[in-house]
Parts: sequence; structure tokens; C-alpha cells
Amino acid sequence: MTGPRSPVKGILFDLDGTLLDHRGAADAGIVAWLEARAPGHPRLPEVPALWTALEAPYLAMWQEGRCTVQEQRHLRLAALCAELDIAVPADLDAAYADFVGHYRRHWTAYPDVAKTVVELGGYALGVLTNGVQQMQEDKVRAIGLEGLVGPVLTREVLEGHAKPSPAAYTGAATALGLEPYEVVLVGDDVDNDVTGPAVTGMRSVWLDRLGAEPAPAGFPRITSLTELTDLLPPAA
Repeated sequence: MTGPRSPVKGILFDLDGTLLDHRGAADAGIVAWLEARAPGHPRLPEVPALWTALEAPYLAMWQEGRCTVQEQRHLRLAALCAELDIAVPADLDAAYADFVGHYRRHWTAYPDVAKTVVELGGYALGVLTNGVQQMQEDKVRAIGLEGLVGPVLTREVLEGHAKPSPAAYTGAATALGLEPYEVVLVGDDVDNDVTGPAVTGMRSVWLDRLGAEPAPAGFPRITSLTELTDLLPPAA
């Protein structure tokens, strides 16, 4: 993986879908939210898939600066209500807070996380995520990684830059005190975590937990974080 290039000195982890089981927590959270508001709703089994489908487009609107984070939450929740043919809550802030409460209660790390982070402790570690700073810090704390994975880096601390902006990767490397070519980014999103960093010279590893398909050409693919230690030399 490193070949003739500079040794790897730092590792950046994506958070949701990489360290934290975001999908499992979000699915459980939105089911609990709907059960509380519309008990016995006939489309309850579909709700996780519907909520997931609404996630990317509305998050993209926020990340592109077309709405605030609060507005994207409102829009997404209202769109779900319209799809399910239930009344849109009069207080969308309170309704979204209800969902977040259920979501938070289901935050868990993947089983391979703690062992891997300890084994890689000789590297400079960090988390590069497109989520909201405070919530992402809360997640890292909730799954027992505070103080173990280095800084949590979002657009809020990277001068407004989010993945896959090249400035997000270079800024994250700088936060580790390294050059991009000395860092490997590990994550589950092909665009944000695998192909995106390449333009900066940063290397990447695709974490494909579902074993979906081969990695894009030229990029390593793993199905568990435990495989990561085999790809990297011991930290200097």
C-alpha cells in the first residue's frame, strides 16, 4: 500500500458507518419516533429505508450551503411525514429532537473498532466527518473513543470545508501536523472517503462492511477494520 512513497504517519477515520453504526442507530431511532406518533402505522417496516433515502439529498443541501443544518432537518422530517401521510408536526424542532433522542440511545461502535484503535495508537489519529461538530463529538464520547482517536474534524473547524472538497483533506492532515501524503483516510463512502482524497496525495482505504463490490481501481478494500493493521507498517 505504501510502496516507495512516504511512510504512513497518520490515519483519519470517517465516523458514521466506519466507527459508529449510524445506520443501525438511525433505523431504530426513526422506527421508535414513528411508533410514538402513529402507533400501528401500516408502513412502519418501510420507515428505515424511507428515512435513509431522504438523508443524502438533504444533507447535501446543507453541505453545499443551500440551507442551514436546522432547515435540512425540518425539510427531511416534513418530507417523511408527507410520504407517510401523517400530519407535519407544528414544532419541527421539537419533533426532530424527539428523533435525535431515540437515535442517541442506539449509538454503538462496531465490534472491530476498539481493538483496532488500540493497535493503531502509535499513529497520529483523527476523525474526519461531515456531521455537525457537537453531535459528532458526542458520538465519539458515547462509544468510548474520546482521547483515543485524536481531533474530531468537521466543516465547522475546517474553515467551512467538507468532504469531498480537497481543502477538507488538506486541512485535516494539517490538524494532525502532517502532509496529506503521510496520511491514510479510512471510510465507507466511496466518493468522500476513497476517491476524494486522491487529488491531495492522501491515500485511502475503503471499508466495505457489507462486502458489496470491488473497490475502485487502485484503492484497497477491507470488510473489517481488523484488516487495516495488515495493510500498514508498524508506526515509527
